[in-house]
Amino acid sequence: MTIDPARSAETGAIPDVVAPEAVLERAKGVIMALTGSTADAAHAELLRRARGAGRTLLDECWITLSGASSGGVELAGDAASRRTVAVPAPASPSGRGSSPAAWGSAPAPAEDANASVLRRVGRALVRVDGPAELAAGLREHLAESVGPDAVVVFSARPDGGLELTGDAGLDEDLAALWRGSPPAPGSPVAEVFETREPHWLETADGGPGASEAPWAAGPWGSGAWLPVGTGTRPAAVLGVLRRGHEPLPPRTRELLRSVARLCSGRLGAFDTRPQPFAEISLPTVQAVLAALPEAALALVPLRSASGQVEDYRIEAASPAVVGLTGLTGEALTGVRLLESFPALADEHIWQGLLNTLATGEPYEGEPMAYPSANSDAGELPTFSVRARRLGDGLMLTWSRYEIAERQEQRLSDVQRLGNLGWTNWNLLTEEVNWSPQVFRIFDRSPADGAVPYHDLPDQVLAEDRPALTRAVRSLASDGRAFDVPFRIRTAHGVRHLRAVAEAVTDTHGTPVEAHGFVQDLTAQRSAELALVESERMMLTQHGMLRAERSLASRLQQALLPLPHEPVRPGGLRVDVAYLPAQSGIQVGGDWFSAIELPDGDALCVVGDVAGHGIDAVATMAQLRFTAKGMVITGSSLTGALTRLNALLLHTGEPRATATMVLARYNPGERKLVWAQAGHPPPLLLRDGEARFLKRPVGMLLGAVENPPFQEAETVLEPGDRILLYTDGLIERPSEGIDAGLQRLAAAAAGHDEQPGSASLGPLLAEMLEGERRDDVCVLDIRVMPEKDLEH
Repeated sequence: MTIDPARSAETGAIPDVVAPEAVLERAKGVIMALTGSTADAAHAELLRRARGAGRTLLDECWITLSGASSGGVELAGDAASRRTVAVPAPASPSGRGSSPAAWGSAPAPAEDANASVLRRVGRALVRVDGPAELAAGLREHLAESVGPDAVVVFSARPDGGLELTGDAGLDEDLAALWRGSPPAPGSPVAEVFETREPHWLETADGGPGASEAPWAAGPWGSGAWLPVGTGTRPAAVLGVLRRGHEPLPPRTRELLRSVARLCSGRLGAFDTRPQPFAEISLPTVQAVLAALPEAALALVPLRSASGQVEDYRIEAASPAVVGLTGLTGEALTGVRLLESFPALADEHIWQGLLNTLATGEPYEGEPMAYPSANSDAGELPTFSVRARRLGDGLMLTWSRYEIAERQEQRLSDVQRLGNLGWTNWNLLTEEVNWSPQVFRIFDRSPADGAVPYHDLPDQVLAEDRPALTRAVRSLASDGRAFDVPFRIRTAHGVRHLRAVAEAVTDTHGTPVEAHGFVQDLTAQRSAELALVESERMMLTQHGMLRAERSLASRLQQALLPLPHEPVRPGGLRVDVAYLPAQSGIQVGGDWFSAIELPDGDALCVVGDVAGHGIDAVATMAQLRFTAKGMVITGSSLTGALTRLNALLLHTGEPRATATMVLARYNPGERKLVWAQAGHPPPLLLRDGEARFLKRPVGMLLGAVENPPFQEAETVLEPGDRILLYTDGLIERPSEGIDAGLQRLAAAAAGHDEQPGSASLGPLLAEMLEGERRDDVCVLDIRVMPEKDLEH
């Protein structure tokens, strides 16, 4: 499992961006705080867990810290000794760099007091940026449980001594005194550093080294000096000091030991200062640079009062270095970098140097033109700059690209990018020269030599040989240039090449030399051939689809003839509209029926088969005729839907689905009984108002076995109008089905014309704006007054 640091903030675990080294040190600190182990043992424990779970070490570190966030981490060991210990949870990333008071929140009352303190300290450690901030935070979070008046941190120096690197609660004079007089051998702090054992202060006489004058100062009556880091050499000594003389109880001492162990990993991460540049022998550096043939500088950063790097001072230089002012080699020592090399102030280079100085990551810049004291005005020399960190400074080197080298490199790049190479043919000596790229194009070893022009046609395919032979002969005899495509066969297959050549003549006009290039066009030609083949296949497929559409359209017209006039079944007037889709070349499966049953009732049906093409038309015909036959022979509407569902489930491959509405009208009772299968509801218009009939239960046909179907009924009045339709009338890509239904209701109410007029034309024009993506079928059903039925 990979833990994403950017997501860990969701649990309040880790800041948004943390270096891998810092993550490792913090995870080691958690293990050390829990087990009292050394830093090496904590590292080994993390490795053991990672290997056992098949994770990377960094993933295991994140999991350990996330476990600390949740309040418990299982320790290593055998089953009998294994336990779960409450550990400090890191803070959320908000407030990074804030004051110590913002590090954590108060613990829950039910928690163990020591565990609560450790939890807050753990949150703080995730975000502290140095020993000074750590000391201030510890003083803040130990105030209630320990009550320290001061917290100090003495960090180990590279030479083995100690220096005060962080303090909170010391007055300025005492802090200055301790900075100027580090702990001497024999002092309590030095003993803790050497023995790696805590030193507990019990009385004023037992203060921090009363035997040494600088250390006799300070009103400390009790407290502790604790080693931070339990390896062969601690990273620091932590002092928690109080003015009162009350001894520290055992529980408080255990808390301070845990706090020191918890700080081990974090303080170890701070100990990343580079070795001071002054401690690297400058004479040695200068001696090394003096022996280098390339340009090299040893630089020390010059910082402003705010700590920003403003420039660099040259501490040593190789003889090959020539500054803009004309100074060379050792003469540049002590000069500011930007005075002699102002081009290095370029934003990209300057930021690269700052990044190397801060992180130690090597920098290598892009080639850059740079003027020197002896630069030719015609073309500036080009250099490639590199930087490495050296102590707290930089080692800067660069290499110069000579003009000939750059031109050769540019020519090589052009040939490589264009996949071409140059050729030269001496017509007097028959000597032929090829560039390396031509050998690669012909898949020929340079050891075999170049192929003479008059032998070149022998290398190509037989079909292309005559044209190339004529072109070569014409070039040699008449000096006529040529541009000829041809093909060759190599171990990697057939290649499509292009040869271009022109002649150089003597004073008499006789060709004496020819030069040109050969270009590999295989990839381009292959793409062209693939495109032609794709277009051919598309045209073939398009023709097949048009033929299928024509067949399906003729079949649809034969199976679903449109009436030229309104039909009048059972006291109704039914106008029919059917509009095929305008997009695509497939016909759909929409259909209708409007017939009078043997008992005088009217049957009106609208349906829609999913899909397009011949299969949809065939399914449409099957459903249309079967539905009419079932109702004519006495089946109920719901019974007919049940049997049609079974028909679709058990016949035909692939399985088809369909929606439909069956409506039966009794003219004597003016009662409309209807059932539906996943279809939009009928729209009733009465007295200028439009409303949709409430749909009875009914599921899409062909979806499941034995779906339930129910009937609904409504009593109609003379002049009522019912619209049955397919979803192509109301669907638009940019809106939902409810919006389409509302549009239909508004449009139908606005076009509720009297019988005999072309009522569907204006309605369809308003509803079907733009290109139709689906077929549309509409039945406009009107209940006619009795006087109109006589006509």
